[in-house]
Amino acid sequence: MKFAFMTFSTPGLTLDENLDLVKQLGYDGLELRISVEHKHGVEFDTDAAARAVARRKSEDAGVPYCCVATSCSYADPAITQQSVDDTRCAVDLAADIGCDRLRVFGGLYPDATSRQEAVDRVVTSLTSLTGHAQSRNVVITVETHDAWCDPDDMAAVMAQVDHPSIAVNWDIMHPVHRGGKTMQQAFDILGPWIRHVHVHDGVMLDDGSCELRTIDEGTVDHGAALRLLHGMGYDGYVSGEWINWEPHEAHLPRELAALRELERNLGV
Repeated sequence: MKFAFMTFSTPGLTLDENLDLVKQLGYDGLELRISVEHKHGVEFDTDAAARAVARRKSEDAGVPYCCVATSCSYADPAITQQSVDDTRCAVDLAADIGCDRLRVFGGLYPDATSRQEAVDRVVTSLTSLTGHAQSRNVVITVETHDAWCDPDDMAAVMAQVDHPSIAVNWDIMHPVHRGGKTMQQAFDILGPWIRHVHVHDGVMLDDGSCELRTIDEGTVDHGAALRLLHGMGYDGYVSGEWINWEPHEAHLPRELAALRELERNLGV
């Protein structure tokens, strides 16, 4: 497995500091979250020269950018077109810095919008992006998140788009906590489209929120997820998404050690 972390763990670190930290801790890649004022400095408005510098820094460090994570979402008609336009720009940003994965969301939608209307809008949006994504060698991955935690809903979108440049970012927590599926069920449904993976452990609270916990101290079976991914021959990244949690000095080395131990338990 290849393991990475998203810059939500390190919002105050520069790009150089993030790349150094990846190597220091033994991670394999870095996921850049954009549009949330992280200090890495890679954003929509980063110019061509700075993009080239970011790409060279990654190559010189031997640390790939495994994904560019955006907030783009399509189900809400009020923001659909802007998100499609932003996604097109994000594809260019990812390609320019040498990254072949982009994270987007299906998105929440108004009560007046039916599930089928939301599916249709997400399908239409993603289909409109296939040509550009393919031309830049970037795969747009839709996260199992917000209104798309149920893998059946995500599969309905993927089956209709049916294009190699559109895939799934399997956040292994949300289908279990919010989508009503077991880990096995989620994997069985999403397996054909999984091209990026997010991991984190936690427990659901009475108010409906999720409280992050150390891997294997929550209710998410990471061992099962890694076993399933290994069984399918998954060769992408498993990226830790730890938002507003402990200082990175505490959780980044500990969570990687837990993931590596689970991997060793697979006998690989």
